[in-house]
Amino acid sequence: MNDSIRELRGGNMDIDLIPNDGLGWVRDLCPRNEAEKVTIHKCAVKDTSICPHFRGIRAPDTVLCAYEGSE
Repeated sequence: MNDSIRELRGGNMDIDLIPNDGLGWVRDLCPRNEAEKVTIHKCAVKDTSICPHFRGIRAPDTVLCAYEGSE
């Protein structure tokens, strides 16, 4: 199967990697939050901003991050 992929502008997402014990899945921590020892940085905040280190999403739910020192 050859899926055609289109880039569509105007998405309105809310994405974070902030610790949350109530989740039913494993989630890595934001490397910027870890380095700064805070829990304030988010990848994308609905209607507000996108982190300068955010590079997108790889299916199905992997955040692509370019924070210095990220692996």
